[in-house]
Amino acid sequence: MRSWYSFVLLALIGMISVGCSDSGASGSGDQTTLSFYSTATTEEDKKVIKEAIAGFEEENPDIDIEENLPGDGYEDMLRVKMAANDMPDLFDTHGWAKQRYSEYVADLSDMEWVENLDPALETILKDEEGKVYAYPLNQAKDGITYNANLLEEYGIEPPTTFDEFMEALYEVKEKSDGEVTPLWFHGSDKSAFGQYFDQFATPLLVTDEENNYEEELLNGSFDWANYTFLPEKLKEMHDEGLLNEDVLTAQIQQQEQLMAQGKIAFNFGGGSIGPAVEELNPEVQVGVIPMPAVHDGDDPSWIGGERHTVAAWKDTENMEEAKKFIEYLAQPEVAEKIAEGTSLPAGLANVDADNYYSEYYDAFEGVEVQPYFDRVYLPSGMWDVMGATGQELLSESMTPEEVSEKMGEEYTRLREK
Repeated sequence: MRSWYSFVLLALIGMISVGCSDSGASGSGDQTTLSFYSTATTEEDKKVIKEAIAGFEEENPDIDIEENLPGDGYEDMLRVKMAANDMPDLFDTHGWAKQRYSEYVADLSDMEWVENLDPALETILKDEEGKVYAYPLNQAKDGITYNANLLEEYGIEPPTTFDEFMEALYEVKEKSDGEVTPLWFHGSDKSAFGQYFDQFATPLLVTDEENNYEEELLNGSFDWANYTFLPEKLKEMHDEGLLNEDVLTAQIQQQEQLMAQGKIAFNFGGGSIGPAVEELNPEVQVGVIPMPAVHDGDDPSWIGGERHTVAAWKDTENMEEAKKFIEYLAQPEVAEKIAEGTSLPAGLANVDADNYYSEYYDAFEGVEVQPYFDRVYLPSGMWDVMGATGQELLSESMTPEEVSEKMGEEYTRLREK
């Protein structure tokens, strides 16, 4: 009797096991799960990406997109995955489509949206052989965001040079009696300082003809003493009370509330801060300016390139489904919604998004867009160094000269890896 029951029990277990293993398999009538990693950090960017995912899943109930938005931990997570050759099905190349991720991404050149790729992104996302590395959800035009109401109230013209920028910070402090933070950083995240250094490094070291170090930066002979100006100025801002008192502990979630309350004059807030502030306080207008020129006679410049992208891992077992998701994102109505939700220009030339900052982009239409400094001139890994040295500088663990020395040491070390 016991042997009969054992036989029936084993048969039932076998049936259950088969059912379980089949339920997760790819194929007709089965559910497919795609992993998707993105560098989106602001609540607005996360929201619009999640909405796009939800729209896709509604149209494709047999495909589930499992998103991962690790914020500041993104690069470390992807490095581990690259080392293990176990990448997400879909992932954000965040400016490193060619330099860092080229051997991991599938070629998307056969997709219909490619013919509408914005020419400004061609050299960034496409190589000479025609390989297309990623789909651009949007493209960056980074500068400095500011409270336009405050500047108008204080009679301050948006600065076009670094000297004017410093003067504006001092003026805000004086005219607000210290009630308004002239320049605000979410310094608990080292990338806040990385943004300052990276965006100002271009006008300091590249765009001015008499102070152009492109060749030295690219061949490894750059003298990092020429970088010291930036940590010196950041330290001056800190010592003179031009930064928020909690600069090393402030978090990114605070910036929207503070800007909406008229407590911040300038920051490196990125595209999405404007609409977020408008939602909290429609009376506050957030403006954006290109990066001020550092050297006399030079012109301001936007810092840009790809912002958020979606690449497909070349070894994914679900390439058809992965491309289906990218095709959905490239639909003009979806692409427009994402561009508007992130307050950045779309990555496709056939999508004309109504951007929060459109009037500012139009006003500075002739200003050149320069690529992110670290993506062109620095070896992989230097972004963390730029940010971390900013934190150490303001915690008085480093002097401006030591910041430059550290940058030089890591620049040399990482180039040799």
